[in-house]
Amino acid sequence: MLLADGSSGSGAELVVLVDESGTPTGTQDKAEVHHTSTPLHLAFSTHVYDDDGRILVTRRALSKRTWPGVWTNSFCGHPGPGESTVDAIARRADYELGIAVTDLSPALPDFRYRAVDFSGVVENEICPVFTARCVGQLSPRASEVCQWEWVEPRQLVESVRLTPWAFSPWLTLQLPLLYPAG
Repeated sequence: MLLADGSSGSGAELVVLVDESGTPTGTQDKAEVHHTSTPLHLAFSTHVYDDDGRILVTRRALSKRTWPGVWTNSFCGHPGPGESTVDAIARRADYELGIAVTDLSPALPDFRYRAVDFSGVVENEICPVFTARCVGQLSPRASEVCQWEWVEPRQLVESVRLTPWAFSPWLTLQLPLLYPAG
């Protein structure tokens, strides 16, 4: 069983490494997996909506190793070894935002990307994208999120179109697929 932060109790959060077809090939400590030649690994990305249809966007904490301070989707994470993506999403929703999620639905089940941040660190993920509804009041963890906003999807699409540099690369790639009509 994984703790809320994704660790197994030993302090290490393990990331599942995969081959090109998505078959698990091993694990690596999350603290060591992201570098200039990051191996392909499993992740997920979640877009959370409120009852008014607004989407939650978060700004990554300035202390984050990769893409600090950029705006992004509601939350992301990595399923641990033997952990279902659904369980990992529930775990990270609670850990990062202090919420539960409901109505979880795969939106882009085959999403995959590779991106390099300004420091040279690479993200290289098979990263299915989900949508969900928020349950509870947000209570973001400061080490994960430094700001957050509920926005209309059209407003977000337009903001990303005008200032893509202010957003995570995975969000800029996901939005056109989630909202092809803009």
